[in-house]
Amino acid sequence: MQASVNQLGLINLQLKSISIPRQIQRSLPLYLIGAFVVFFLFNAGNLRSSLTGRSVRRGIAYPTSTISALEGSHFPKKIWQTWKVDPLDFEPRDLECARTWTAKNPAYRYEVLTDSNDIGYVEHHFGPNGLNRPDIVYMYRSLTAQIIKADLLRYLIMYVEGGVYADIDVEALKSIDRFIPERYHEKDVDMIIGVEIDQPEFITHPILGPKSESFCQWTFMCKPGLPVMMRLIDHIIKWLDDVSKRQGVPVSDIELDFDEVISGTGPSAFTAAVLAEMSIKHGSPVTWDTFHNLDESKLIGGVLVLTVEAFAAGQGHSDSGNHNSRGALVKHRYHASGWPSKHPRYRHPVYGEVERCNWEPECVRLWDANMAAFDALPPEEQQRQIEDTVNSEQLMTSEQPIFELPPAL
Repeated sequence: MQASVNQLGLINLQLKSISIPRQIQRSLPLYLIGAFVVFFLFNAGNLRSSLTGRSVRRGIAYPTSTISALEGSHFPKKIWQTWKVDPLDFEPRDLECARTWTAKNPAYRYEVLTDSNDIGYVEHHFGPNGLNRPDIVYMYRSLTAQIIKADLLRYLIMYVEGGVYADIDVEALKSIDRFIPERYHEKDVDMIIGVEIDQPEFITHPILGPKSESFCQWTFMCKPGLPVMMRLIDHIIKWLDDVSKRQGVPVSDIELDFDEVISGTGPSAFTAAVLAEMSIKHGSPVTWDTFHNLDESKLIGGVLVLTVEAFAAGQGHSDSGNHNSRGALVKHRYHASGWPSKHPRYRHPVYGEVERCNWEPECVRLWDANMAAFDALPPEEQQRQIEDTVNSEQLMTSEQPIFELPPAL
């Protein structure tokens, strides 16, 4: 500071030897100080943008921006999907689903983010020229688990842009205008979701319990800038960092099973975030009891919850009805739901996966009883039963008929 004062004094002495009007001489040092401040502020953004993934993970603080949700605003007329390729290269089954959205909603813009342009989108909106969240950009770039990226990307899009998100294998049965029942006003609704799994009787089950009460996130609708979306994104970033530290590997090398995906970024994480947001706005805890056996939609804290048949009809559980009902708005075809092959469910070596019961109570009770009986067996008998199961599966595989393709024309 002393050096700066001396420099300014030197400037004044030099000015006296120049025939410059006295009024300008008095003001020029102030102009120079102002110019220095402007220069510093202009370059501060460039300094912040030099943060690397390593510095972000060390917890260095950085200024960020947010998007303000406009109360009483309309939902953006946008339909979003994410997939490996752009629509020009869709397989017929994906193209068929996509066309249902544009055909039933001609006034809506339709956009697909792909494996080729997703990183550019994230960097544009969350980089230094956007919301300045280098932690989000770093984490997204580091991810190699495609299902985690797919979950995170939908939340990023919905925070920035809003509109309707739908998985690539979801077919539109009704117009988006049907998403809000007539008794509600759009200005009072910030987000539209639907029940997916409503089986609270299994809440204490060691495997089924954590996913027995959930909202659907293969289709949902929201306005941009909702705090619930950013809180969910922040939760995922922290969770991924914790998993990386716990496993002692970079984020790119983490390994996750089915239940970890569901609870970390999937429906369970989505549901927990929404219930927490409802509780904040409602001023008291909002639990799943509010939505159990939901016969008609409910609006709580700006979140409109539709019945299970709206987005998740035809599941064979949760009293989800069928796709021919008046309340069914979309149809999930599941043909793009092959990610569990890379993130397997728990599979007992003899009795397989309890999820095969599809929430049928008697089947689950039998599976549990078999598990308990197996655990009570001597190790030698357990091993024998496992070997018998393996041999039976191999025999069934070898007896499968082999179909030869006809010769090419």
